[in-house]
Amino acid sequence: MGQTLNLPELEFMHMLKTGALIRAAVLLGAMAGQPLSAKQTEQLDIFAKRIGLAFQVVDDVLDCEADTATLGKTAGKDAANDKPTYVSLMGLAEAKQFARELREQAFAALEDFGPAADRLKQLADYIVARSF
Repeated sequence: MGQTLNLPELEFMHMLKTGALIRAAVLLGAMAGQPLSAKQTEQLDIFAKRIGLAFQVVDDVLDCEADTATLGKTAGKDAANDKPTYVSLMGLAEAKQFARELREQAFAALEDFGPAADRLKQLADYIVARSF
């Protein structure tokens, strides 16, 4: 039997893995452009944290719903290995709803950027819509 984690522990684990990579990409991209205020940098960090977590939630949903050919990796592997996932802790419908909520939170963090954030919003849409 796999190690049991609660939702905050699972979120923390993913923030240190996939979430950290997405945050680094967003923040490094921001540093390569025009200087930003501390508030703008914080807003981008919030966006990156939310969408990084959404990526993992959707990945967990896909592991349950998609087939191996679509995923490009073995479908159902997480459940077979008794790996803690958002689906195993929340249920499928709740995990999907959580991904949508994370997308909305990510969008809210970009509100002050206006059209300059359109590409980031497209990325968020792609991440969440890749399964549903």
